[in-house]
Amino acid sequence: MSRNPVIDRGDALHTEKGVVVNRYTRSARINHWITAFSLVALAISGLALFHPSLFFLTGLFGGGQLTRAIHPWIGVVLFVSFFLLFVRFFRLNLPKREDAQWVAHIGDVLKGDEEKLPEVGKYNAGQKFVFWAMSILIAVLIVSGILIWERYFGQLISIEGRRIAVLVHAVSAVAIICVWIMHVYASYWVEGTMSAMTRGKVTGGWAYRHHRKWFRALAKEPQGGQPEKSSSGTTPAE
Repeated sequence: MSRNPVIDRGDALHTEKGVVVNRYTRSARINHWITAFSLVALAISGLALFHPSLFFLTGLFGGGQLTRAIHPWIGVVLFVSFFLLFVRFFRLNLPKREDAQWVAHIGDVLKGDEEKLPEVGKYNAGQKFVFWAMSILIAVLIVSGILIWERYFGQLISIEGRRIAVLVHAVSAVAIICVWIMHVYASYWVEGTMSAMTRGKVTGGWAYRHHRKWFRALAKEPQGGQPEKSSSGTTPAE
């Protein structure tokens, strides 16, 4: 792993055929997609059990009894998978001074006028918010989920405590679904982002525009080489 605080292991810049940047390793991408699919399955199965009008969703899991049985186990898979992501990426998501400046220019972010934004590392303040929101909410969901998992922990708390845990679990589930929608929307809104989690690579232009501090750090890495410059001498080629 690089000693640079904005670079993760596997990050690298290549200039053989244009400027291409390795953003995520294969293991990180697999870990991410296991987490993503687990969260979707957990949300659907949870909604199926949440209200009678959504009970038809249990058909996707083999019926009501099977849905009730596998829902908590999907939660365990989600927790373990996200924990691995947390251990790997929490360092890169620690708050920095430029994050406050980024938030202060949120209007420019929404307008796509990123030249007015501060240079950021591998993750901007919005991405860090999603990371920490997911971290907190998944922790709350696993704890509250264990408290209401009657088959194994039915005697752990009182009935009154279990009712509170059910309420906390439901509210946290709604919140994490909202955060997930925000995350998915942002990945499509910022063109080129999905490539990072499907192929593991982004263009030099994408990295320079959206995560310039990270791009500059990679350009200084011995194994990364120096980025080619455009005719203006400032911005790398797409």
